[in-house]
Amino acid sequence: MSEAPLIRHLGLAAYEPTWRAMQKFTDDRDKSTSDEIWFVEHPPVFTLGLNASREHLLDTGDIPVVQIDRGGQVTYHGPGQLVVYPLIDLRRRSLGVRELVVALENAVIAYVAELGVTAMGSRAAPGVYVGAHKLASVGLRIRRGASYHGLALNVSLDLQPFERINVCGQRGLAVTRLADLVASFAGPGAVDTAAHGLTPQLLRQLEFGPVHGAADYSAINTDLQAVNSR
Repeated sequence: MSEAPLIRHLGLAAYEPTWRAMQKFTDDRDKSTSDEIWFVEHPPVFTLGLNASREHLLDTGDIPVVQIDRGGQVTYHGPGQLVVYPLIDLRRRSLGVRELVVALENAVIAYVAELGVTAMGSRAAPGVYVGAHKLASVGLRIRRGASYHGLALNVSLDLQPFERINVCGQRGLAVTRLADLVASFAGPGAVDTAAHGLTPQLLRQLEFGPVHGAADYSAINTDLQAVNSR
């Protein structure tokens, strides 16, 4: 077990400033910089990976499209989706990219199992699936031996915008959300509930020690302004 990361709960934050903050954190970090995990929701946005084809954008309408520097194809982010950004020094922890992807997937699989939902990962198409429906997506960037971007878990968001794209570049791929699988996630506060429930599984799968401070993760909440002030 290694020293626990700092966990930041950013609330609802615009996509591009958060992405730029991740890049800056990664470029500025050194061997002594603690790892961090950021939890966030984004306003509606489609994001395209480095080598993504725009042919998978079917009808974006008034939702903005941002070309970014992660792997993978096109996906959607919106309120009601829990996005998890693990900012981890992989070289320091001797952690490979595939190991990180599997750890993120397994954290979701273990968490939803606690809720009575059976899910699985896929080596052919990274992410977490419930039957043929995608529940969570994974897309990463590794720079200077450290990771950013990460995991998007569908909690209670409107799924209609996924119909405007070929999800993750796969024609006909259906998506699902926790609210359709577990009744309690259809109400208010569902994303916060998912963040708190997923946290111990993330720490376990990533082989971190206990969270700094105490069991109350809200004690280390912050906001995007604090992140952008680096």
